Amino acid sequence: MTAIQKKAHNPIAHLTAEDIENLGRELDAIRERVLASRGERDAAYIRRVISTQRRLEVGSRVVLLFSLFPPAWLVGTAGLAVAKILENMEIGHNVLHGQWDWMRDPKIHSTTWEWDHVSPAAQWKHSHNELHHTYTNVLGKDNDLGYGIMRVDEDQRWHPMHLGQPLWNFVNACFFEYGIAAYDLELGRNLRKGRHKAPEFRARARAVGRKIRRQVLKDYIIHPLLSGPSFLHTLAATFTANLIRNLWSHSVIMCGHFPEGVETFERRSIVGETRGEWYLRQMLGSANISGSRLLHIMTGNLSYQIEHHLFPDLPSNRYQEIAPEVRALFARYGLNYTTGALPKQVASAWWKVIRLSLPNRPAPAAPRPVDDVPAPALAQV
Repeated sequence: MTAIQKKAHNPIAHLTAEDIENLGRELDAIRERVLASRGERDAAYIRRVISTQRRLEVGSRVVLLFSLFPPAWLVGTAGLAVAKILENMEIGHNVLHGQWDWMRDPKIHSTTWEWDHVSPAAQWKHSHNELHHTYTNVLGKDNDLGYGIMRVDEDQRWHPMHLGQPLWNFVNACFFEYGIAAYDLELGRNLRKGRHKAPEFRARARAVGRKIRRQVLKDYIIHPLLSGPSFLHTLAATFTANLIRNLWSHSVIMCGHFPEGVETFERRSIVGETRGEWYLRQMLGSANISGSRLLHIMTGNLSYQIEHHLFPDLPSNRYQEIAPEVRALFARYGLNYTTGALPKQVASAWWKVIRLSLPNRPAPAAPRPVDDVPAPALAQV
């Protein structure tokens, strides 16, 4: 039995230990080839995206100075929402992964970037890069599985509070950046265990508070004030842009982690895990979104979640070009490459949230052996 196994079934029973290590070596070769070929084309790409995002944000905020007029409100709100999505998804998320550190540009480096988000970059990097990507889809180790507020696997214990998880998930989607900040703080766990007074937790909470104040000051006070008579309209526009960004990023994250077909793993399954087995867990524990180049950019190329989980430090613009090779490996090794259009993946993820808000259905009783079935009584004459 290999160290990777699903609790209810084993989707890799046909693979030998040698197969898994060979798979790992093939994936290592893809990674090394991309690392060796990084260059000006990649640097030009991220600089172009950053320049586009900044021009779009500034232009949208200028338009919103006149948000008293409905056309300006619509154009400015749409532009600001797109700018915020680009900053969080294709820029912030990927810069903070260290995907562009090789450029040695202090302005585009994981140690200096602070994103347009209420969660401080340092805390997000710990919870996401160090924990989530290490323990992808391991129950009890990867808090991204339901964010600690939802049941997203049949083998997670059901509790009556899970009946409300479709509502919790919707509220979390609307205020996703605040949910991520609470998640990075491990707020629920620290409150339950009485650690909220610990110096380390209090220092991290103060950092989140400072970041929230900066974001609120920028979005909901300074810019609306600059709009003068358009103050309330600009305030509403900024709130709407943040809401759109939150709903979009939440949907993309759900599509990469929660749809049907994505596997989860027991804690004991990763004891003694090899490099090949780690790769295999990323392959089975992720899902992609199919679509246009524009969709891929707007998702931060997390539409290639499988490739991202395999190679989180590769430049995001390279995921599309290596995806056919990765998919060919899935086929050659008899593995399921989970992908689908955005509406399909969103619906699948939401259906899982709704379905698992209820207790598991009891397994059907096994049919009784024929010999145990009593003979029918003779009719009375």
